[in-house]
Amino acid sequence: MKQPEISVGILSAKRISVELLGTFVHGNSQFEGAQTFEIDGNEIVWNGVKYAKIALTPVNDATFEVKDVVIGVNFHWERLENQRFNGSIEIIVEGDNLTLVNYVPVETYLASVISSEMSATACEEFLKAHAVISRSWLLAQIEGRNKHKDSCCHSSTVTDDEIVRWYDREDHVNFDVCADDHCQRYQGITRQTTPTVAAAIAASFGLVLTNKDGGLCDARFSKCCGGVFEEFENCWEPVHHHYLEARADSATPMAFPDLSTEEEARKWILGRPEAYCNTTDAEVLGQVLNNYDQETTDFYRWTVRYTAQELSALALRRSGIDFGTITALEPLERGTSGRITRLRITGTERTMVIGKELEIRRTLSPSHLYSSAFIVEKDGDSFVLHGAGWGHGVGLCQIGAAVMASEGKTFDEILAHYFPGSKLTTLYQS
Repeated sequence: MKQPEISVGILSAKRISVELLGTFVHGNSQFEGAQTFEIDGNEIVWNGVKYAKIALTPVNDATFEVKDVVIGVNFHWERLENQRFNGSIEIIVEGDNLTLVNYVPVETYLASVISSEMSATACEEFLKAHAVISRSWLLAQIEGRNKHKDSCCHSSTVTDDEIVRWYDREDHVNFDVCADDHCQRYQGITRQTTPTVAAAIAASFGLVLTNKDGGLCDARFSKCCGGVFEEFENCWEPVHHHYLEARADSATPMAFPDLSTEEEARKWILGRPEAYCNTTDAEVLGQVLNNYDQETTDFYRWTVRYTAQELSALALRRSGIDFGTITALEPLERGTSGRITRLRITGTERTMVIGKELEIRRTLSPSHLYSSAFIVEKDGDSFVLHGAGWGHGVGLCQIGAAVMASEGKTFDEILAHYFPGSKLTTLYQS
C-alpha cells in the first residue's frame, strides 16, 4: 500500500486567522500573506465573499501559520499558540464554528506528533518506539471508523443511581483526528526541529504493530502508568486486547500485586515501588516532557486536597449533578493498575455511582485529575486524594519508555515490554 494522506482538525472557532507563508491556490487564484475567515450562518466569509467550503493547496514548499491555536483543551496547561504547518488547508463549517483541517501525509504528521507529544531532543530509540505506536494507533482508528461508520463511538449507562461512560472516537466526523491530547498532539513544524526526529521517522517508516491475527494494534499510550499497566477494557469498550494486558513497568513485568483490591491498591499507591516510570532524573524527564508538561512535577505519586464545600461545588459544576454536601467517596471497582472504574459519591442530596476512569477524573478536578488511581482519606472536613500516575495507564508509559531508552533498550525491546505478543510489521515503504 502507498503512504496514506490523513486529515487533522487543527482549530475550531468563529474566526480563524492564517498567515500563508508562500503561495497557495484556491480555484484559479493565488494567495499569500494574512488571511481571515469568519462564519456567517452556515457559510464562510473570506475577502468579502461567501463560501460553503474553502480549499487551499500549497505551491512547492509553501507552509502556513495558524494564529491562536488552543492546546491542552480543558487540561490545566491549556493555552494559545501560533503554529506552523505543511500540507493543504480546508476550511469547513461545523455547527456554530469554522474548523481548519490540515491534509498531510502520515509520515509528515508523525514527525510532528513525536516532537509534540515529547521533546524533539529525546533519544532516538524512544522516538522510534513512539513513532511506531502513534502510526499504529492512527491507522487503527481510521480503519475502525471506516468499518463501523454507523456504530456509536462512545457508550453510556445512565440510571437514577449510576452514570458510567467511556469515550473514544467521538466528535470527529469531518476529519480523521484532532490535533490535541484527545487524539495525539500535532503541532505542525513548530516543534519538528531536530535531525533525531527525522532519523527516527526514517528508521521506522511504515512500521506498525500488529496483533496475533495480523490486524493493526490499537496502540494506546499515556504519560505515566504509575507502576502497573491498565487494561483496555477498564477505560474504553469492554473488549480485551491481548497486547494491552496488566504488567509491571519494571524488569520483572509479571511481579505485581492484585491492585483491584482496596488493601493492595492502598499499599501500592501510598508506597513508591520501583518502576521504570518512578524517576526524578531531570535529564530523562526533559527529553520526555515539553515545557508546559514540566509544570507537572509529581506525576508518579501525587496528592490533591479539597474541603467538602470545594468538592461539592466542583462536582456540581463538572457533572451537573447536585449531590448536596459530599460526605463520602467510595471506590467500588478498580482495574489492574489500581485505577478506579466505578466510584460511589455520597452527598446529603443525592448518591450516585460514576465511571469509567475519564468520567471520574473529569468530575473530581477543574480540568482532569492526573489519574483515577487514588485512595481517599478524610481529614476533618477535607478529602485528601493520594494518587498514582498520569493518564489512563494503558499501553506505552511515555516516562517509563524514556527511562528504558536511557538505559540502552532498543525500540523493539521497548515495544515488546509495553505491547506483549504484538509483532512489528512493515505496512508501506518509502
